[in-house]
Amino acid sequence: MSRWVVLAIPVDGAADAARDVRTVVELEGGPEEAEAALVQAVDTYAHSIWKVRRREIFKCSDRSYFLRLRGRMATYGFLVQLAELVHDSDASPDSRPLS
Repeated sequence: MSRWVVLAIPVDGAADAARDVRTVVELEGGPEEAEAALVQAVDTYAHSIWKVRRREIFKCSDRSYFLRLRGRMATYGFLVQLAELVHDSDASPDSRPLS
């Protein structure tokens, strides 16, 4: 089983203080489970918007979406991506993903 993270990367509309990449979900599982978690995250992620009035989702690839959220006062854009762990220096040699 692999380890995965779903990341939300602000690309448009977020103030400098809110431009940090956020880990939305972290999980262990297969590619199908990870892609399902990505889709769920894109469908529910709201950043810090109190009330999302419109959600537009653009598929870039099987592991990447562009999400546009429109709130009452502003519009925000996020690149939501799925990333698979390929190396962990703390892992035991037998369980490291890369050879």
